[in-house]
Amino acid sequence: MVEPEPASWEQLALVHTPDYLAKMRDGTMTREDVAALELPWSQEMVDGFRTMVGGTIQSAVIGLQSSVAVHIGGGLHHAFPNHGEGFCPFNDVAIAARVVQQRGVQRIAIVDLDVHHGNGTAFIFESDPRVFTFSMHQQHNYPMWKPRSTLDIGLADGTHDATYLRELERALPQVVAHRPQFVFYLAGADPYEDDQLGGLRLTKDGLRRRDRVVIETVRGIGVPLVVTLAGGYARRVEDTVAIHAATIEEASR
Repeated sequence: MVEPEPASWEQLALVHTPDYLAKMRDGTMTREDVAALELPWSQEMVDGFRTMVGGTIQSAVIGLQSSVAVHIGGGLHHAFPNHGEGFCPFNDVAIAARVVQQRGVQRIAIVDLDVHHGNGTAFIFESDPRVFTFSMHQQHNYPMWKPRSTLDIGLADGTHDATYLRELERALPQVVAHRPQFVFYLAGADPYEDDQLGGLRLTKDGLRRRDRVVIETVRGIGVPLVVTLAGGYARRVEDTVAIHAATIEEASR
């Protein structure tokens, strides 16, 4: 277990614009900014999310040395360079990807299996062919505007384990074909059948099998992997905890 340091403002600036960071630092967000973020501004909120970004950065540094690291948090994929959305003030995975690139790793893949489309991440890397963005999500769900990822799979409402896993196993060879040197995996718990903000129907066993498929695929190509937990809003918080714990267990195998 490693307790991370908050990301520096210089690290946040690898992805986010100076004007937006000034708003976050000084508390000068507009009413529209707060409405899009869906979180009220406070110094504690900013500091907490800077620490969360620091956790993903630290996980990436550890991953470079030890092949796999799990961040108990992160996956803030709705944050754009100039604004936050959907509980995501900063895009931790995008920032960590830029840090990894600074350390000489060029080809990166981001596997985003949160129930919601990774709109901020897709937008950030749309003109960077070195970063392969893959989002498999519920199509008719937040966000309304879904910028194009390198690979998008929008699933129908009510998609269950068998269909989900079949689509995932068809998609991962395309990720591997990118020849990534480093992989980030957003292991959202919100495709779960009893999630309040999702409309897919995966069981806990299906989600564990999903994690195993992704982790074993990355292990098979022998590159570092960082797992972030991303979303999870089950009616019983114990279910979200169990799903996240299973993800960590699969990574530790």
